[in-house]
Amino acid sequence: MSGNIRLLSDTLARARSEDRAALVAYLPAGFPTVDGGIEAIKAVFDGGADIVEVGLPHSDPVLDGPVIQTADDIALRGGVRIADVMRTVREAHRSTGKPVLVMTYWNPIDRYGIERFTAELAEAGGAGCILPDLPVQESAVWREHAEKHGLATVFVVAPSSRDERLAEITAAGSGFVYAASLMGVTGTRASVGAQAQDLVGRTRATTELPVCVGLGVSDAEQAAEVAGFADGVIVGSAFVKRLLDADDHAAGIAAVRALAGELAEGVRKR
Repeated sequence: MSGNIRLLSDTLARARSEDRAALVAYLPAGFPTVDGGIEAIKAVFDGGADIVEVGLPHSDPVLDGPVIQTADDIALRGGVRIADVMRTVREAHRSTGKPVLVMTYWNPIDRYGIERFTAELAEAGGAGCILPDLPVQESAVWREHAEKHGLATVFVVAPSSRDERLAEITAAGSGFVYAASLMGVTGTRASVGAQAQDLVGRTRATTELPVCVGLGVSDAEQAAEVAGFADGVIVGSAFVKRLLDADDHAAGIAAVRALAGELAEGVRKR
């Protein structure tokens, strides 16, 4: 079965045709439980997200800040497994018809098996993977399997990336490019920073792929700012924090649905 890279590309193209940025949400699988995480993703889609990244919880993250680390720890203590991640992707996509990716560090895939992981992700209806710590020069085998199964390979670029390095990364990627707005880990911030706009411009000079910006966006005003120069606005920690701060599960679901609605309005005010 082929994955949904075409659905991902079509979704980003449709947002561009509507003269807006796409809203890309991130939530970890298994948080606060597997069923609760699936419900939260459906609520985010219902609120207005175009695309969702499902995080594969990892005990040794390099990109995630304290909020997402806390959620990952809860998921891992709850016994989340890759099978639960695949189930999350399957149910989220099946119930909404929208593109769902997995964001994961390389070690879990390496241990699980590349062919097994890509085949199962495609069967679940996944659109692809975001791989923040897989070096491009070591990615050929992954990309071969991902392409075979119709999955996007999304790489992360950073403000420190030199132009020649950007060209190397974007040439190898597919789906879209994940542009980290600043040097650091995930988390909400008072401002996104001018570095992000410069990075988007330099990245676009190397590729026709859409460029989506993540790290730091937490409200509609920041979403509108980023939507003014990016093809997509990625929000993760703000959603996770809403769930962590909620008095109960129902309140958390309502909170992430409401935040998605606010951000969806923001990306339309570019």
